[in-house]
Formats: sequence, structure tokens, C-alpha cells
Amino acid sequence: MDGMVGQPELGEFLRACRADVTPDAVGLTAGPPRAGRRVRGLRREEVAELAGMSVDYYTRLEQGRHRRPSEAVIDALSRALRLDDTARAHLADLARPVRRRPERPQRQRVRPALQQLVASLTEHPAFVVGRRTDVLAANDLARALLTDWRQLPPHQRNYARWMFFDPAARDRFEDWPTVAAEVVGTLRRDAGRHPDDQLLNELVGELTIKSADFRTWWNDHRVHERTNGTKHMAHPAVGPITIRYQAMALPGDSDQTLFIYTTDPGSSSHDNMRLLAMWAAQEQLHADAEPGMREHAG
Repeated sequence: MDGMVGQPELGEFLRACRADVTPDAVGLTAGPPRAGRRVRGLRREEVAELAGMSVDYYTRLEQGRHRRPSEAVIDALSRALRLDDTARAHLADLARPVRRRPERPQRQRVRPALQQLVASLTEHPAFVVGRRTDVLAANDLARALLTDWRQLPPHQRNYARWMFFDPAARDRFEDWPTVAAEVVGTLRRDAGRHPDDQLLNELVGELTIKSADFRTWWNDHRVHERTNGTKHMAHPAVGPITIRYQAMALPGDSDQTLFIYTTDPGSSSHDNMRLLAMWAAQEQLHADAEPGMREHAG
């Protein structure tokens, strides 16, 4: 299947990258008019010229006939194709994949001390995302803002699955296409770093089959690394909330990232987040009271 990971993707990534670069962007405007261009972006010979290599060598890279370019070649291609740091790292991952015997990996776990830290952040949504965007831990406010991962079977506690399969996710984000495309880019990055991850392979296959949006963005081959940014959200109970997020890699916990959402003090978003915290507390009180009420009624 075209969307699956674990297949040679170096050539596909190079083709997608050169399709995104216009001749004008790299200064190829001199000389006779370039009328009748039949390709989107750059031609192979133009990339080869910019990277200082032969057209034959670059063609073999795209066709998968030379799969282990040197560090100097990766740097030259990154400059020629105007790759950012994340895309450059992805190119290196694809160029030198570490192939292992496919094994079904164990699902990740969060250290108890980190669980306690996440739970203690009562004023800010906080959650931990692992490989494949698996949600490994979340505090009460994160579950109220996004979704209650505890109510899902363990294999479905995944940010990408929620983003594409739960209609409520589209309502949570005013800029859902941008956020969702970044999630796809995150999975692309994971696929380059872990080409033999069976669970990731299965997740991408399911998303590719069931979501046309996912399929389109996956085939773009763009990669994304979550660091920090702003999201414009809306919650049905309290209204719009503009959040600023920070993503922090956790040393010693491979492929785990702590996300913390904050709002600007004094803003309407800050007020709405406080209302959401109170709303979530009331919802939890009702949930805790229901078993006792049913027992009393019986």
C-alpha cells in the first residue's frame, strides 16, 4: 500500500522536496525563458547542479539505486532543496535507515514520578505523547480540553487517531487542517526514525485507508517537529481558548514529549481556561456520585 511505512522512501521524499522549490526561490532565473516546464518545482538536473553532483548520481538517489549517500551529500541536498533542520534530519534518517528484524514493540510507559508531575499541574492542561503520538499520560484539564483518553481502549489512546477519527476533534481546533497536517508530519518523522516499527506501520495503514485527509497529507512527505506554538481552540462548555504550547523532550525516556498548554494572563482565554477547570471538576463530582446514587436507588 502506498501509505505504509517500511518501504524505501528516500526517492519519494526527494521528489516531493524538489516539487516544492520554485526556480525563482533558488535563483535560477537567468538565461533563456523557461517556457513549457512540465514539472512542478525543480528538475532533476537543476537539483544536481545546485548540489554540485552529477545528474546521474542524483537520478540514482531518486530511483533508489543508491541508498546511502554521505554526510556531505546530505548537506548539499539540504541546501539545494532549502530544507529546514527537521526535514534535513528526516533526509538523513531515510538515507541511513537502521534496519532491524521487525518486532512488535512494547507500548511505552510513563515513569510514576512523571505521572505525578503531570497530575500536579492543575491550572494548565498537560499530557505526555510517545512514539506514534500515543498518549501516555494526561491531567484532568487536558482530558477536559481534548478528550478523556481513559475511556478508550489502550490501543486507541493515540493523538493522531483522535484527530482524524473523532468528529469532536475538528470542532476543538479552529485551524484543524493546519493542526492535523502537523500531526501527519510528526508521524512521517517517526516513520523515518523507526522504519521497522510494526505498530506505527499498522497505524499509518489504518489512517491511510480510512481518512482521505490523512492520505493527502501523508503523500506530501512533509515532516514536522513539535516544539512550541499557538493553537486556537474552542470548547463547547466555555467557548474559544487560544493556547500557547511548549513541547519538551524528556531525557532518559526515549520518544516521549511533555506538552503543556498555557494562556495569556488577563485574557479571555485565561478566564475560559479557569471556567473549564471548574466545569471539569463539577463533571467529575457528578461522575463520582453516580455509582452511589444508583446503589441508593436500587
